[in-house]
Amino acid sequence: MSHPESPLAFGYGTNGLADLRLHDALALLADLGYDGVGLTLDHMHLDPLAPGLAARTRRLARRLDDLGLTVTVETGARYVLDPRRKHGPTLLDADPDDRARRTDLLLRAVRVAADLGAHAVHCFSGVVPPGTDEDTAWKRLPDTLTPVLDAATAAGVPLAVEPEPGHLLATLADFHRLREALDSPAALGLTLDIGHCQCLEPLPPADCVRAAAPWLRHVQIEDMRRGVHEHLPLGEGEIDFPPVLAALAAVGYRALTVVELPRHSHAGPHFVERSLSFLERTLGRRHGTACCTARPGSPS
Repeated sequence: MSHPESPLAFGYGTNGLADLRLHDALALLADLGYDGVGLTLDHMHLDPLAPGLAARTRRLARRLDDLGLTVTVETGARYVLDPRRKHGPTLLDADPDDRARRTDLLLRAVRVAADLGAHAVHCFSGVVPPGTDEDTAWKRLPDTLTPVLDAATAAGVPLAVEPEPGHLLATLADFHRLREALDSPAALGLTLDIGHCQCLEPLPPADCVRAAAPWLRHVQIEDMRRGVHEHLPLGEGEIDFPPVLAALAAVGYRALTVVELPRHSHAGPHFVERSLSFLERTLGRRHGTACCTARPGSPS
């Protein structure tokens, strides 16, 4: 669905729809008017480790095309690689075999993204493992990402690294440190999480958008409070959203802006509808009215 009043395209992350079959989740998004989906590769949806991934991906590509949905591939599944360790193993683990398992997942994600015609592949660094100093972790990260970047370059799919609170790569400054360590490859882009900007960046979220614009390949959006890494429904935190959406439009960002509420799957359909209503009202598009005054705490 295109929105002539705004260049922005909205999606919803399947990590917030974990209680729905993927088929049903995609139909829900299309029916409500979303432009696309943030597809988290996980066991309950498109399992990246199960047999027949290529064939399942082809079927999904046809389904997305039928529904008119675009897609970004996300790799933040909690237990897809290790049933006992959340988000483990990471690109920073001491064991090279463990690091290789994460790299393999990202390589699979690149292939899936290429087959789906995705905007980007999202990833993150991971936390610094116990017993590992930061200097060592900063040496491991570019080394483990290099084969993924090579694959992304060959596939023509950007790799969009997300600064994540508590991780080695936690801020925009950390992203630039990685970019410089890798000599600024064209395939390396940025996932900007608007809530994370509110949580810990020195700049307000709208200023973060402007500062990140040259490298922006994927955007995640939710509400958040300063200093608290908790993904909140839109309107329940401290973010002033109209300037954020205006900045995204002004810098020419055209890929998906994906609502990320991974702890709200228990009421996923409710928050899917509520989130799009909030975003459309913020843009002044609801029922064709000109209302651009949605603020934190607004009813939605």
